[in-house]
Amino acid sequence: MYFETQYINDHQMELNMGPQHPSTHGVLRFIAITDGELIQRVTPDVGYLHRSIEKIGEKVTYHGFMPYTDRVDYVSAMTANHAYARAVEKLIQLEVPKRAHYLRMLADELCRMASHLIALGTYPMDVGAVTPFVHALREREKINDLLEELCGARLTYNYMRIGGVSFDIPAGFDQKVLKFLQEFDVFLQEFDALLSHNTIFVHRVANLCPISKEEAIDFGLVGPNLRASGFYYDIRKEKPYACYEELNFNVPIGRGFKGVIGDAYDRYEVRIQELKESASMVRQIMQAMPEGDCHGKAPKNIRPPKGFVYESVESSRGELGFFIASDGQPNAYRIKVRSGSFAAISMIEHIAKNIYLADLVALIASLDLVAPEIDR
Repeated sequence: MYFETQYINDHQMELNMGPQHPSTHGVLRFIAITDGELIQRVTPDVGYLHRSIEKIGEKVTYHGFMPYTDRVDYVSAMTANHAYARAVEKLIQLEVPKRAHYLRMLADELCRMASHLIALGTYPMDVGAVTPFVHALREREKINDLLEELCGARLTYNYMRIGGVSFDIPAGFDQKVLKFLQEFDVFLQEFDALLSHNTIFVHRVANLCPISKEEAIDFGLVGPNLRASGFYYDIRKEKPYACYEELNFNVPIGRGFKGVIGDAYDRYEVRIQELKESASMVRQIMQAMPEGDCHGKAPKNIRPPKGFVYESVESSRGELGFFIASDGQPNAYRIKVRSGSFAAISMIEHIAKNIYLADLVALIASLDLVAPEIDR
């Protein structure tokens, strides 16, 4: 059963949504107190997907932990690889070749596009429209084909390395990427016609659960959810890493495209605009790809000096950062991950009051929650 009901009194009932409910996009549970169809309080109950990834990072070597970072957010694993690699490189003062930076940006932006396609495809499906998901999944499979050719995997990539990346681009890869981008431009136009201006979809999500700029900051929202509230912040712009300062791109923010600023439609539209920006960045990366090595001279056995670092990247769901504390041993003394989905799920109890039960599904979808990033 997806829903379990317990009556509290004549007017209230406790409704259990999950942890195997399809609209929760993973093993998540929400406990809703409702009065008929109206939600009076909803409480997220997390932990069903906890795998002790941070503790594993304290038991294996620095190199050995890289594959585990894929599991932090398996929908956007490249950016998790990148964040961890940056943290260790800062810890041991390791310089990364420029070509490796460009390959990392290429992998990150392709992965961001694949992640947003999942978010934008499942969003309308959760509110009753199946066709957009099929179109989005088709384009994501094309990206998966490219990433598989790049690193040999389609989901948990394990592509980044401390000091660079594991493989250079294969022969003819640039032409395949450019061909995909031409097709992708056509897809975005079709998707806009199919969904972005669809009257039913707009009426369904416009003005739903708006998050103000002040609320977003107070709850620590990051990424598209923060920017949809009208707050301009993107780590790639504010604290440039790799070679993002050499790329020309815009940072979309919510403007009340179809309703009020920060509503569920703005969270959708910001991700649509980010797809366009990522496609543009991939073109620039392929055109400006420098020559040289794709891997720095990282020591085989890493024993950093005592100390701690924190480094982050702009993941598909916002700031994804790794805090690493070293005590001079070949494995970390402490690893802590900062993820965007954990901050986003904390908002639900605050903004999901007095909305309809069906709107809770739309709210969850608009925040693009990914369960493993919450639980780790």
